Amino acid sequence: MKQHLLTGIVAASLLAASGAYAQTKQELVQQVIQIQQPSIEGLARSVVEEPAMQISQISQQILQTQIPEDKREALAKSVSAEIQKYVNEATPLVRDRALKLAPTTVGPLLESNFTEDELKQLIAWLQSPVNKKYGEIAGQLQNALLEKVVNDSRAQVDPKIATMEQNVGKLLGVRTGPAGNAAPANGAASKPAAPVKK
Repeated sequence: MKQHLLTGIVAASLLAASGAYAQTKQELVQQVIQIQQPSIEGLARSVVEEPAMQISQISQQILQTQIPEDKREALAKSVSAEIQKYVNEATPLVRDRALKLAPTTVGPLLESNFTEDELKQLIAWLQSPVNKKYGEIAGQLQNALLEKVVNDSRAQVDPKIATMEQNVGKLLGVRTGPAGNAAPANGAASKPAAPVKK
């Protein structure tokens, strides 16, 4: 009788342990996702800010080339306010979607590609002071390298950019002036922009 009871306890323990293993692995995956929440939120911000930056750059070019100088500042403020409104409204929406989708998108990939032990190691690394310290200066490292690369390659790349701008301008039927301002290729004055309605 004791033998059967002992066997039953061992069997129950093994079953519980195997169930706990799967649950533990899922919990580890959730912990990795939780630790990565700032990165997920950063990704969401990037998704929102990319079109905002594109619109900002395009609008700056239009302001400089098609809007009378005396109206530029006020119009630039209005454009900036619209872009900021979009960013303020879209960021929480995209962030919430990213945080909601991460467990069902990233979770299965983590679970299928990492063992329980590897997930524990990953968590230890993500929470380590060394990783946190590296994360704090990663932007500085990237900016320092970017600045060096841009400065070092500017002499070789700037002429290529100018050639590209001229060639694209020719293809589009516009010519670029010394300041990079586009003008119609046929020499006609550019048509003034229609007044902006508020």
